[in-house]
Amino acid sequence: MTPSTPTVCLVHQSPPFNAPAARRLRAALGMAPGHVAYGLRAQYGVLVEPETVMAWERGEISPSQAELTALAGVLWCSPGELLAEPVTLREHRVARGLAPDELARRLGLDANSYQKMEDTGRWKGNERQSAALATVLQLTLPQFVAATGKQEELAGLLRSAVTTRWQAYVKPLAKLLPVPRPHLERVLGRLHDEYQARMVATLSWGGAAGDAGSGDAGREFLAGIVDRFWALARSAE
Repeated sequence: MTPSTPTVCLVHQSPPFNAPAARRLRAALGMAPGHVAYGLRAQYGVLVEPETVMAWERGEISPSQAELTALAGVLWCSPGELLAEPVTLREHRVARGLAPDELARRLGLDANSYQKMEDTGRWKGNERQSAALATVLQLTLPQFVAATGKQEELAGLLRSAVTTRWQAYVKPLAKLLPVPRPHLERVLGRLHDEYQARMVATLSWGGAAGDAGSGDAGREFLAGIVDRFWALARSAE
């Protein structure tokens, strides 16, 4: 059997490999690229040349998922330590060293259903499954929203909540985010109060009522509403 030649992985198939971390971890163990290649072959049956290891460390190519898992074993680290900041569901799963069927089982999902969500980048789990996903993958709220493809939906719901009756948006936001409803209600109430206070201040400065919602103050607040939501969510914990 001949060693495999380096191949460039397709972007959607490859996790975000952290080349400097791989080089740093190897050096800390006092290993040369040849030692890593030997360990991959001897311990995991992964056939790569030292030149491939060096290409990984230069960021020229990325290891496949199987190669990444084996490399983590050789370098005595977790797969997550060899990844840049994960964004997608797949990247977070790989960073935790979980197979798709294992994650699906822990979430109470059919393996095929989970795989479809991962492939499309659109999470459709219920509230319980969303909470389990955030727990198992150790996601922060912003990471959860990004990984499940809900950024635009979140922004739209928040804009509607602060410009109308926020209470009507607790339920749809609770379905979107793995956040206890009492906590979500406190954050939404504060966010709504901040927006309305800004609009009142705008009017007191001489703006007409019809211009308040479309004024600079309103546009500025709504443009940054997601970041403000995260800030309030953290401070209200």
